[in-house]
Amino acid sequence: MEREWSFSTKLLHNEWKVDRHTGAVSVPIQHASTFHQFDFDSFGKYDYSRSGNPTREALEETIAALEGGVRGFAFASGMAAISTAFLLLSRGDHVLVTEDVYGGTYRMITEVLTRFGIEHTFVDMTDLNAVAENIRPNTKVIYMETPSNPLLKVTDIQGVVKLAKAHGCLTFLDNTFMTPALQRPLDLGVDIVLHSATKFLAGHSDVVAGLAVVKDEELGKELYKLQNAFGAVLGVQDAWLVLRGLKTLHVRLKQSSESAAAIAQYLACHPKVEEVYYPGLSHHPGHDIQRHQADGFGAVLSFRLADEEAARTFVRNVRLPVFAVSLGAVESILSHPAKMSHAAMPKDERLRRGITDGLLRLSVGIEDVNDLIADFEQALSFVQERPSVSTP
Repeated sequence: MEREWSFSTKLLHNEWKVDRHTGAVSVPIQHASTFHQFDFDSFGKYDYSRSGNPTREALEETIAALEGGVRGFAFASGMAAISTAFLLLSRGDHVLVTEDVYGGTYRMITEVLTRFGIEHTFVDMTDLNAVAENIRPNTKVIYMETPSNPLLKVTDIQGVVKLAKAHGCLTFLDNTFMTPALQRPLDLGVDIVLHSATKFLAGHSDVVAGLAVVKDEELGKELYKLQNAFGAVLGVQDAWLVLRGLKTLHVRLKQSSESAAAIAQYLACHPKVEEVYYPGLSHHPGHDIQRHQADGFGAVLSFRLADEEAARTFVRNVRLPVFAVSLGAVESILSHPAKMSHAAMPKDERLRRGITDGLLRLSVGIEDVNDLIADFEQALSFVQERPSVSTP
C-alpha cells in the first residue's frame, strides 16, 4: 500500500515539485498574456492568460489538493475571491452571514450586493438555533468565518452545513485564519472555501492574493465562468510568491500558533487586560468545537484594554510588532480593528458586536515568544489601570 504523505510533506512534494520539461525545482513564471494556436480549428490548453495561465494553474491545483477539493481559483485579492463567489447569487436571493465578519466582506454585502437586490441577514453563528431561525425560503448562501475576525468566535461548521443542506443552501467559509494546515472545511461538507492568500498562505507581507476551492465539479464550472468573466485573476509573479510561501506554511504556522497560545495565557493573567479572545484558551466558549473540527487554534488573538486611550498608549510603547493592517506574516502584526480591519463598519454596529475602541488584534509571527512577552510587559507598564469604583 502506498504511503499517504503528511500535510507538511505535501507542501513540498506534490504535482508541482519539479517542472516536467526542465526538472527545475521552482515553478516557471510564464508571463505570456496570449498563446499561439497551432491549428485553425483546435486551440491549445491556453489561449489568453485571463482564462488560464500555467503559473496560476500551478497555484490553483496546489491549493485544491491541499484543501481536498477538485478545483482551485486564484484571484487578485481575498476580496476578489469573496466577491466573485458572491456573483453566484441573483436578484432576490438572500445570504446569511456570520455576525462579526471581516470589514471588507461586511462592506461588500451591505454596500454592493444590496444594489443588485440581494438581501442579507447577520447572525451570531455560534448559536445554531439563531442560524436556523434566520434561514428564509430565498436563502441561497450561508457565509461562515471561523474563527471570526476579530473576536475569534467559533462556528460549528458541520452544524451549519447540516442546516444548509436541509434548506438547499450553499455554504461559503473564509478559512484565512486557519489555512488547510489546521482546518479543512471541504472535508466537513462546506461548498466553497475562501482565503486571503495575502496572509498565512503567502506569509511574508509581500503579495496580495485570494484563493477559492470547491469540491463539486459542476460548482467549479460555474465559479470558473465567473472568474473568467469578472477577470479579477492573480498575476503570475504573485502566484509564484504564494507558491513559494506555501512551502514553509507548516513550520511558520506551528511556531506562530505555539507562541500565540503562550501570549494568550500571559495576557489572560494580566490585570490591565480586560478580555482575551483566543480559542486555544480552555475557557473560550468555542474551545471544544475548535478542538473537534480543526487541528489547532491558530496564530491570531485579540485582547481588550480599557478604552481607546489605553490602546493608543500600548501601541505607542510596544516595540516588536508592526502596527499595520493585515495579518499572517513572519513578523508579528498588531492592529486596531475599529480603525483598520473594521473601519467600514458603522460604530454602532461595531460596538454591538463587541468590537470596542480598546480592542487590539495580534497576529503572532515567528519571533522568539519570550521577546514578544517581554515587549508586551514593558508596553503594558505604561497603560493606566482603570480606576476602581468605590462603594459608599
